[in-house]
Amino acid sequence: MASPRTVTIVALSVALGLFFVFMGTIKLTPRLSKDAYSEMKRGYKSYLKALPALKKLGITSVLLRKTIGSLELACGIVLTLVPGRPRDVANFVLLLLVLIVLFFHQLVGDPLKRYAHALVFGILLTCRLLVSRQPEDEVHDKKAAYDENGTVSRAPPKMKVS
Repeated sequence: MASPRTVTIVALSVALGLFFVFMGTIKLTPRLSKDAYSEMKRGYKSYLKALPALKKLGITSVLLRKTIGSLELACGIVLTLVPGRPRDVANFVLLLLVLIVLFFHQLVGDPLKRYAHALVFGILLTCRLLVSRQPEDEVHDKKAAYDENGTVSRAPPKMKVS
């Protein structure tokens, strides 16, 4: 039977991955929702107006939107389907993207309801990363503190000497 830690990591990975696949796809194509796509286009134009330095670097609103959308889509797929270290890397990249998007929302003065989802999913990405990076030893040490009856053992843990 899988440990609760493993179940939590897998559930968060799949849910977050699918969300970012969905959001990345909306940023890239109007096929899922024309209204959401046009809203994204409008939003990224306002972000670029608020950051003229990006325009000086030759970055257009289309390039910015497609880059962020592509990264969300790719990292969402990795988070959903690929096990191991690549999941954690995708999680970290998505967390950075969420922070960038939150910065953009604050820069243009959007109300909380426009970026609340990014805030919530940023917290979920942080929680997933923290749980996945927790060492396995801590989980086993906590289990070892209980005896076979389920009560807390008062005896100190035995050390193996080799």
